[in-house]
Amino acid sequence: MKSTNMSRRKFLQLASLASAGIAVSIAGMPAFAQDATAEVTPTAEPALPAAPAAGPIDLKAAGGMDKLIEAAKAEGELSTVALPDSWANYGQIKKDFFAKYDFLKLNDLNPDGSSAQEIQAIKDNAGNKGPQNPDVIDVGFSWGQTSIDAGLLQPYKVATWDTIPDAAKDKDGYWYGDYYGTLVFEVNADVVTNVPQDWSDLLKPEYKGQIALGGDPTAANQAIFTVWAAALANGGTLDDASAGLDFFKKLADSGNLLPVVVKPATLASGETPITIRWDYNSLGNRDANADTVKIEVVYPKSGSIAGLYIQAISAYAPRPNAARLWMEYLYSDAGQLAWLTGYAKPVRYDDLVKNKAIPEELAAKLPVSDVPVQFPTIDQIIKVSDQIKKGWADKVGVAIAAAP
Repeated sequence: MKSTNMSRRKFLQLASLASAGIAVSIAGMPAFAQDATAEVTPTAEPALPAAPAAGPIDLKAAGGMDKLIEAAKAEGELSTVALPDSWANYGQIKKDFFAKYDFLKLNDLNPDGSSAQEIQAIKDNAGNKGPQNPDVIDVGFSWGQTSIDAGLLQPYKVATWDTIPDAAKDKDGYWYGDYYGTLVFEVNADVVTNVPQDWSDLLKPEYKGQIALGGDPTAANQAIFTVWAAALANGGTLDDASAGLDFFKKLADSGNLLPVVVKPATLASGETPITIRWDYNSLGNRDANADTVKIEVVYPKSGSIAGLYIQAISAYAPRPNAARLWMEYLYSDAGQLAWLTGYAKPVRYDDLVKNKAIPEELAAKLPVSDVPVQFPTIDQIIKVSDQIKKGWADKVGVAIAAAP
């Protein structure tokens, strides 16, 4: 890993975008292309109740910030889901938001949940007004269009809408990219003295019983992309992740793969000393444990994959105005800088640079890596995610359970 300082521009300079076939804007933001050819086979599910009529489409329609705050205050709560404090600096973001708007109560639902569980939470609670019904979601990119198709989202365009790249938002405002990261190895170097530097290293006998994933590959976006990244390093492509399933079959058969989901505490304690997670999660955990544990973050030499996450408001949100206020905060400079402080690359990064909004001390601490990183299209994400979710049980055969 390189830990030298870097310019703000270098932060988004990734080596292999051209070879990945992805268009790149002149400002450096990858164009997360959306092809119209993807097909998803629907799963038969019970019909949901009709969603309430959508509210104001933007801040102007909401009557301005003062009116939006007043409406949110009347609701008094906001229910988030699957936002662990250790993920992308969400601990600080939640603290700051609910301090700023102290008339709102936080219902922090299932912090360790997956993207699939977030979507299921909307379905399971559609129609009820209780705190267990999530108002907002933060999910993997592939869940955007499928959630629109299922009628699970409502549109809202934040005040900074025009500064979000077109390729990273739904044109009608149903979802918008929030941040993205690159998959890395996160290693407790107090336990693992010979830190792995590439995917092939993970198969070495010395790592027996030491490797855990950051989620369940049948449901969690981070884990799905981990299998995909392993595929790219082992002859696979952005259109076919079977090589990644083969790799994890070998990892499981070797005894190196643990059947649990890693947590920051289990990595720090040495119970699960090696994992593969988004760089913002790993770098944040490294910093949080700097005084007690030596954690090394490694960008694998043969390359990795990047993944965009998205924000959206549930069509069934019982507290839609509090949800809109949350979105306005996240997409303000303060919210974007909070993600960046947690090493997650915010979607408005180029606009922050343009307006000289990033403090020099923050830019100076950001990591640099020259390893090749590939960006899949939404078409590829939908296709390959389905391949991995279905193929994990058949090919790898290891059920990944949450750590106790």
